[in-house]
Amino acid sequence: MLDPHRLALLHDVAVTGTIAGAAARAGCTAAAASQQLSSLERDLGAALLERSARSVRLTEAGRVLAEHAEPVLASLTEAERAVRDVAGLRGGTIRVAAFATAGTSFVIPALAAFRRRYPDIDLRFTELESAEALPLVRAGEIDLAVTHDYAPLSRPNLRGLAQRPLYREPLLLAVPRRLLPTEREPVSLADFADAGWVAALTSTGFQAVVEPACRAAGFEPRISGRVHSYPMVLAMVAAGFGVSLVPQLAAGAQRGLGYLPVGQPQGLARQIHATTRVGGRSTAVQRLLRCITEALTSKTS
Repeated sequence: MLDPHRLALLHDVAVTGTIAGAAARAGCTAAAASQQLSSLERDLGAALLERSARSVRLTEAGRVLAEHAEPVLASLTEAERAVRDVAGLRGGTIRVAAFATAGTSFVIPALAAFRRRYPDIDLRFTELESAEALPLVRAGEIDLAVTHDYAPLSRPNLRGLAQRPLYREPLLLAVPRRLLPTEREPVSLADFADAGWVAALTSTGFQAVVEPACRAAGFEPRISGRVHSYPMVLAMVAAGFGVSLVPQLAAGAQRGLGYLPVGQPQGLARQIHATTRVGGRSTAVQRLLRCITEALTSKTS
């Protein structure tokens, strides 16, 4: 049977690109790591690394083994976590990420509730946009991320990830008060084709919503401003720079603007998910997910 420590070293060589980098992750010397990797090659009877004086690269056999090592090592990690969980949730660390709107609306209250119930577990939170959080979950650096994508627009790469839907919130059209119609009936984005539009900094990918939504409505938006946060979006709309699409949770009351429901294109919404690695929901993460669900229900009911 293959030695999991040697498998982990090979996996870390694939990740870091060097034996020294793998050794640093394992907490040993580069010489000791090299010896362990040579032992792994002898166990398999196959060359896994091509070594030179200044570099190392994986052979095809090494690449295949490194790919197979990832789920094996993840399973071993989950087994260890499961044992700790059964022992009573009296230790360990959960690393959590969420985008800003979710964080302020329900994730931070959920984390506070979890800490009151399980004070011996170390919670570590990072504010991350979904595009930043997903690869970190896949790499095992984040245990649970609250992420989102926009329906029915493009979807992210979910290879190796599992998602649990948390909340589907409609997108609203934020408009300066002077553009508000008398009746708040659902509108078509095409009705605002001549207006300026406030958009996210990114114009492509699954985080972008303004440009794809407007194209789905049959026109190319004229972007009058690009910003990073929804408070900035609302400030620019209120100041008359244009209109924008805003998720319901971000649609706070603000002087100088109003919100309209969107009828066309149909189904514009932000779907919020709890994202973990495949097979990565330990008992502690499940308990945290329960706290998140409770806080979200309290916020939206």
